[in-house]
Amino acid sequence: MASAITTLAADAPTLSAANTGFMLICSALVMLMTPGLAFFYGGMVRVKSSLNMLMMSFISLGIVTILWVLYGFSLAFGTDSGSLIGWNSDYVGLSGIGITELWDGYTIPVYVFAVFQLMFAVITPALISGALADRVKFSAWTLFTVLWVTVVYFPVAHWVWGAGGWLFELGVIDFAGGTAVHINAGAAALGVILVIGKRVGFKKDPMRPHSLPLVMLGAGLLWFGWFGFNAGSWLGNDDGVGAVMFVNTQVATAAAMLAWLLYEKLRHGSFTTLGAASGAVAGLVAITPSGGSCSPLGAIAIGAIAGLLCAMAVGLKYKFGYDDSLDVVGVHLVGGVVGSLLVGFFATGGVQSDAAGLFYGGGLEQLGKQAIGVFSVLAYSLVASAVLAFLLDKTIGMRVSEDDEVSGIDQVEHAETAYDFSGAGGGSSSRSTAAPVPAAAASKKVDA
Repeated sequence: MASAITTLAADAPTLSAANTGFMLICSALVMLMTPGLAFFYGGMVRVKSSLNMLMMSFISLGIVTILWVLYGFSLAFGTDSGSLIGWNSDYVGLSGIGITELWDGYTIPVYVFAVFQLMFAVITPALISGALADRVKFSAWTLFTVLWVTVVYFPVAHWVWGAGGWLFELGVIDFAGGTAVHINAGAAALGVILVIGKRVGFKKDPMRPHSLPLVMLGAGLLWFGWFGFNAGSWLGNDDGVGAVMFVNTQVATAAAMLAWLLYEKLRHGSFTTLGAASGAVAGLVAITPSGGSCSPLGAIAIGAIAGLLCAMAVGLKYKFGYDDSLDVVGVHLVGGVVGSLLVGFFATGGVQSDAAGLFYGGGLEQLGKQAIGVFSVLAYSLVASAVLAFLLDKTIGMRVSEDDEVSGIDQVEHAETAYDFSGAGGGSSSRSTAAPVPAAAASKKVDA
């Protein structure tokens, strides 16, 4: 975030209607990313799990919003305590904030900064859910979300972006969430799946996406919303840095998509729509921490490297035997690591800060800082998330039963199915006076 690397102006800022309006629009764009993620993930699973996948993203909009207002914003962005966590009683319930009170050093109200950061907090646990498709109780997932954002996300957000946070003070560059969002979520996903185990039929049964059009729709919404995610993280439009980030977001995403497709063609002989969507997301992930420090040519390189490495990484689950259902580890963890470390090579020293990478005469100093940020967040999130999953698994149980998993988690957990074909047919059959098909029977046909 901009607050981690800029120097406060000598003159006290005044409220800017233009920047405030821009940031409200960016907040709405980031909010749209969570439904976009739901479609992206929902299309990638089998039909019998699609509603559950949608709900695992949507529930985050409810849970995290309330927690953020109650105490999350205070923990993440309140007054620093020991470089590890924040707290400000005025932020509890957002009750002690004046409507025109400005975020320190900026021209937007605290309320606007709070709601923008809220949308980051919402999507981060939703990202984890893709790794757990088909097999987790919805009640256990909701409780895990409550615990995870409290124990992991809020503290890590303070480390990276909060004034006084230890990674903030170290000078780690994370423009919009490579560590706090993507590495955090990807490492958490790995920690949880190592605890809960594989899906029934992993490596044996076909587990192909049931709706590639939904996947492409979700990827398109993510790409669109990501402009708010990235360009908005400068918290204003006064000096052109947000514009550079906007351009780099587009450029890196395009390069990553093309690199992924080229890898697919050379390795498997086909250009797939799933590969195009996944490559685009890999580019978006990688440019998130790095796009405010590099040139457009650097963004092309970062996107291409991330697209290639993430395409290679998604196959590791078959080699090492961990069941990352929708490649959260391969795309978000690997993409976040790649993008964060490449700051140490491609930072020009002339965009968001004067920190320069190896290719621009800055030596290895910034790369070292980036590595500390990457691996500290990775280790903390991995271990803490695994511990939380273990405790929940041993108390309330994280997984549905094997029979329920096979029959379909949508019907078991939500008493619904994604598609109702009972009225399909047309012609005279649609006017038949025969008794309607029972809902349970219809669901069996759909979930088969």
